[in-house]
Order: sequence, then structure tokens, then C-alpha cells
Amino acid sequence: MNKQLKIGSHVENSGAWMLLGSVRETVANGANAMMFYLGAPQNTYRKPASELKIEEMHEAMAKHGLLLDDVVVHAPYIVNLAQSDDAKWQFAIDFLTNEVRLASIVKAKYLVIHPGAHVGMGVEYGLKRIAEGVKKIIANTPESNVVILLETMAGKGTECGKTFAEIKTMLDLIDCPDRTGVCLDTCHIHDAGYDIINDYEGVKQEFDSVVGLDKIKVIHLNDSKNVKGAKKDRHENIGFGMIGFDTLMKVVYDETFQDIPKILETPYVETTNGTEVSPYRAEIAMIKAKTFNPALLEELAKAAI
Repeated sequence: MNKQLKIGSHVENSGAWMLLGSVRETVANGANAMMFYLGAPQNTYRKPASELKIEEMHEAMAKHGLLLDDVVVHAPYIVNLAQSDDAKWQFAIDFLTNEVRLASIVKAKYLVIHPGAHVGMGVEYGLKRIAEGVKKIIANTPESNVVILLETMAGKGTECGKTFAEIKTMLDLIDCPDRTGVCLDTCHIHDAGYDIINDYEGVKQEFDSVVGLDKIKVIHLNDSKNVKGAKKDRHENIGFGMIGFDTLMKVVYDETFQDIPKILETPYVETTNGTEVSPYRAEIAMIKAKTFNPALLEELAKAAI
């Protein structure tokens, strides 16, 4: 691979520094891509754009050679575009419309959403409901270039998007290829039952034939605490889970994905004094070195003493 590796993680967007802090954290981690929430993921309150330090963010990115194409916004999980309650569904549409508008002001390229859960109404209903919701969000934001990415899901509960076919159905129903794409989560597809460990190329070929590899715009790079097909969605640190370092390195250094931001969402590490520390700087260094460090978590736990 001749091009620079596009690697980053979830970063904070809070406190006094807001998005300027997101850039500083990215740089400190040795990363060149980033993903953040536009506010607390547990609620739908959003500060006005004027309080997010967007101009300072852009200045810092330019200083460090970071590209806006590698900035990803993640929508909170608490809105559900698959639900049957019309008032709550409309609230989700209105909220995500605002997220797209705010992401546009930030100049982020992508907004990742968990498609939604049908909550007993059936998969077909859920897929149609999600697609109808996304179409409305796109119609509400004709001035925006933000691309809405449907994340591949693990299949927990009544989640929609657990199979490549479900992702394809939603994209076809939305029918707006310029404004939609896919965020592929390695933990999620493993937990959903895709054997990326023993049949990596086969899974790639299946995705390509069903959806199209060109639809993948962002990769969430996570190991998994669970066996293939567990449908649990529990992330693990890189190389310390059931997927393993070697398989994840295939994804990272696959030339098919060289222009795609790979974003870590791995767990913080509990230290010996009971606090938690971010693993991202150490994990990114390990990924760049292409060598698994089995003592990494132990070293992080002790380093914070």
C-alpha cells in the first residue's frame, strides 16, 4: 500500500474545547481520521453550531494536514427509524434532519446511523419504514452533501441491517446513491454470522455481489467478545477478541479499502486504580506496526498509576 493509512477512532466532542478537542485528541492518537457525536449520545439535546468551535476545528485540521473527507459523525442510538409509532418516527426524522444540517456546517462527509429495530412489526416492515424515513431526511436537506451511512448490525433483538441483503433492500428503497452508503462494522458482521476469520475473501465477494463494495464508505474496526453468530454486539480491543489481530489486519491493509477511514470503537481499559483509559493511541500504534502486542491491555492498565 503506497497511500497513507486512513485510521482513527471515536473522539470526544465536549467540555471547553468541543470539536477543537476532537482534533487534538486525533492528533495525539497518531490518527488522521475521526468520528464523534454532535452531542451526548444519550439524548437529543444539541448545542448551537456557534458553540462547537467549528472554525477552530478547521484551522487545527489544516495545520495538521487532516482532511474533512475523513471526518465522520455518528448519530445517537436512541432514535429509531423502524418504529411504528408515527409521532416517535417523525421525531426521529426531524432529529436526524437536524443532525445532517449540523454535520454539514461542521463539513463532515458522513453521518453513520444504526438503521433501527422493528420491535415486533417484522423485518419487511422495518426495512420499508427505515427507507421511507431516510428518504424524508434526504428530501429535507437538498442543500447538503452529507452521505448517510447505514451501519451493518449484529442482529441483536429486532435490529434491521443484520444481513447484506437487508442493507441492499434499504439502499434500493431509498434510491439515492449519491447521499447513501454503508458503514461496515467488523464486530457486527462477525456477530451476525459472517465468517471473516476463515472465509474473508468469500465474505467480501458476497458483500460485493449483494450490495457492492463501492458502497462501503467507512469501516468500524472492532474485535468481538463473542463467537461468530452470537448476535450480541459487544466490542473488544484489537486482537484481544474472537476475531483476532490477523483477520483485522486483513481489513485494515486491504487495498480495496485503502481510501476508506477505519474507525476504532474499542472499549476503554480499566486501570489498576479503578479509572478507565483510552486504548486508541496504543492500538493505532500497534496497527501501524502490524505486530500484535499481547501485553497491551496490561501495559495500559498499569500506565495510569
